[in-house]
Amino acid sequence: MAEDVPVLIGLVLVAVAGTGAVLVRDPVRQSFVLSLLGLALAALFLLLQAPDVALSQLAVGSALTPLMVLLSVRKVRRKARSERREEHE
Repeated sequence: MAEDVPVLIGLVLVAVAGTGAVLVRDPVRQSFVLSLLGLALAALFLLLQAPDVALSQLAVGSALTPLMVLLSVRKVRRKARSERREEHE
């Protein structure tokens, strides 16, 4: 039972981070919560003795996915700004 405590804590962290990712509406903040979710999942995979999956999760879930969200938000905001400028000219 005592050896299950770290796994249960990891599951709670993943559940909290996943819920936060769903509830946060601002895409920039959501990308940071997604990064935390990826870190929590990577830690959980390490606890479950799956280091290869943890490394993949760390690269994709904690770095690439939030980065793609941030780049998409940047592009959308930049395009909206340029369209507003064209309307005013």
